[in-house]
Amino acid sequence: MTVRLAWCALILAATGCASTPPPAISPATDAESAGMVDIRALVPDMRLDIRYAGSHNFVGMPINGYEAPRCYLLRPVAEALQRVERSLRARHRRLQIFDCYRPVRAVQHFTRWVRDPNDQRNKAEFYPTLDKSELMPGYIAEHSGHSRGATLDLTLMQCDDNDAGCSPLDMGTGFDYFGELAHTDSPNVSATQRGNRLLLRDAMQAQGFGNYADEWWHYTLRPEPDPRTAYDFPLR
Repeated sequence: MTVRLAWCALILAATGCASTPPPAISPATDAESAGMVDIRALVPDMRLDIRYAGSHNFVGMPINGYEAPRCYLLRPVAEALQRVERSLRARHRRLQIFDCYRPVRAVQHFTRWVRDPNDQRNKAEFYPTLDKSELMPGYIAEHSGHSRGATLDLTLMQCDDNDAGCSPLDMGTGFDYFGELAHTDSPNVSATQRGNRLLLRDAMQAQGFGNYADEWWHYTLRPEPDPRTAYDFPLR
């Protein structure tokens, strides 16, 4: 996903958090008017596992705004991701995407969920070592970089010599695991798991993506094309 944000760093590192206003919400009503593209327009067979369009996520239901399992990104971000995928395929590897652009209404769905102490249905998978009350603001924020169209969540797959049978590499935790084990450089995962995380990080960094250190799956193109604008059109 992800939902955990270092808000100051993801907007403008040079400004103070208290003085940085949230992005303005664009009136765009679809991807085209927002200047976004579907990643499959550039990579037709990109592997997608858009968790918030289904029920396998920490909320346990489809999230508001996810009317279809699509991956939209601002064009420069999508083109950079296309280059990552191309470089990986030369080594019999591929990307698998969990989330891309996220509507503002989806982030609002997350904040309503985290404020409901009675809904603990997915604690065992997603936050086994934390109390739900600890998730906000530490992990779930009121504003998400995903809503700006330059951030995505993904993992790395290894394919066979015929570029078939691609399977996700072992990263030590699942996507959207809230806790220290998900930190990219966590000392508590195996050497193989840490190595797999670094393979992903190296491939993404080579095309200008920066990793959020507390989530091995979370990347943002640097510099962001438009850090002052968020979007709220639904995925269709």
